[in-house]
Amino acid sequence: MRYALLMHHAEVTDADVDAEMMAQGRAAFDEYGKALVAAGVLVSADVLQPSTATVRVSVRDKMPTVLNGPLETSAEPLTGTIVIDVDDLTAARHWAEKCPAAAWGTVEIRPVATSLVNGEWTS
Repeated sequence: MRYALLMHHAEVTDADVDAEMMAQGRAAFDEYGKALVAAGVLVSADVLQPSTATVRVSVRDKMPTVLNGPLETSAEPLTGTIVIDVDDLTAARHWAEKCPAAAWGTVEIRPVATSLVNGEWTS
């Protein structure tokens, strides 16, 4: 079963933390990514641009509205996504607990309902 690990934490830039801390964080994610690959569970992983780059689109009564910036309802912005394919929620929790982002934020685990694979929707 596929699960999305949604990383939520304060956004930081190179200017926010010293070079050593940034290097440690990148190394931790590199090690985590390699572990996901070695276990054969990684489907995809993305680090998102800062939330200030967000553009939101909604359509009401066939009229589109485009807004710049993230939703204001979240205390911690969505900063990245990882999709894994594992046997069950217990396995997904195992990988979420190992995610470096869990140390400074929250990793939300959400089951994937459908996936687009090779141009075909699957459940």
